[in-house]
Amino acid sequence: MSAARKRLAELGLTLPPVTPPLAAYVPAVRSGPHVFVSGQVPMADGRLIAVGKVGAEISQDEAKELAARCALSGLAAVDNLVGIDAVTRVVKVTGFVAAAPGFTAVPAVINGASELLGEVFGDAGRHARSAVGVAELPLGAPVEVEFIFEIG
Repeated sequence: MSAARKRLAELGLTLPPVTPPLAAYVPAVRSGPHVFVSGQVPMADGRLIAVGKVGAEISQDEAKELAARCALSGLAAVDNLVGIDAVTRVVKVTGFVAAAPGFTAVPAVINGASELLGEVFGDAGRHARSAVGVAELPLGAPVEVEFIFEIG
């Protein structure tokens, strides 16, 4: 068992099935030593886990958990394409939060994804990041997160 798989198991986490694309894209693409993962919204069993604006219908804490779910889905996309064992570093995370007017804790929400990646990969999980508040996300999702992983 790889270190990443072992750590997921220690955390009591399993990778979800890869969500089939909802439009004209693929879940992940390898280009050289990198895997680019399409934006992940918080899905389970082919359905959004939650819908709404963070700071209104969705609490900051709930949104942080949803961002962590997006990270698990991103790891599943990498695993499906090249295997999670191939990941040597998390390079970049870009997170989007459907923010209610006045909600400014967008970085704290995306910490859900960043912290999970740090727990799974240790120092190799430290990454560059952008966290952006937006008016709307696909299907009414409260969060969406995309990733760039280095593979070896």
